[in-house]
Amino acid sequence: MTFCNAKADLFIPDQSDQNQAFARVTHLGIVSHQDDLEIAAYHGITECFRREDKWFGGVVVTNGSGSPRKGSYANFTDEEMMEVRKHEQRKAAFVGEYSVMVQLGYPSDEVKTSNKADVVADIFHILKQTQPQFVYLHNPADRHDTHVATFLRCLEALRSLPKQARPQKVYGCEVWRKLDWLLTEDKVMLWVDQYPHLIGALLSVFDSQISGGKRYDLAEEGIRRANATYFDSHTTDNTSALTFAMDLTPLIQDDALNPENFTVEFVDRLKNDIKDRMRKFA
Repeated sequence: MTFCNAKADLFIPDQSDQNQAFARVTHLGIVSHQDDLEIAAYHGITECFRREDKWFGGVVVTNGSGSPRKGSYANFTDEEMMEVRKHEQRKAAFVGEYSVMVQLGYPSDEVKTSNKADVVADIFHILKQTQPQFVYLHNPADRHDTHVATFLRCLEALRSLPKQARPQKVYGCEVWRKLDWLLTEDKVMLWVDQYPHLIGALLSVFDSQISGGKRYDLAEEGIRRANATYFDSHTTDNTSALTFAMDLTPLIQDDALNPENFTVEFVDRLKNDIKDRMRKFA
């Protein structure tokens, strides 16, 4: 596959034929940064792990040049850091047995403003080649600017597909703004307890982040366990690990649906729930 960005990196962990590797993808994650996949799209990874009938594909849109660095990485240039992050993401793809791992290599600014058309074109071609059943994106209420911009580029690409080629489900997942604030009826509950060891193994390969003090491996295991326990106060736990997502499927079923209005309606429903609950006991 040829990408608009000449710096794009394609990795097929089991060295299968490229066309086969793309065509067999059933679950596709498209995110901004290296290690976002292993956090946001972890449900898709576990659904496909050790399976022959389901395959996970990963797409990282940006190049990792702005990554924080500390310790042994403190003096790395942006170019050196990009290479480190690229190889870390390849390692995670190997550990997680992904069908294909694409790193598009765009600077964040190009995703946000200056080169949006090329970003959308590359995402569109990946979607067209894979035609996944399930897609995992950043949720549009995330508090990281690049995540929100990536979500919008993905939505544009998805809406460019013919209706019959669009996925069955699109999930907006957690990274920098968690989704425990969603009303129960608005939450998509993604059980991620199949392989309790896997989250640590995947995130531990991102040494440039962990050695710098960002213990994503511990934090993500903890928050998944907390979600399972705190999800409901009146029932016993049915799973030991849970992540939350927004169901973004309506945005690809109705191209006229405004993504900003769609997202703010989740907040409006939360506001009304808070008001109604307080008024009951005032």
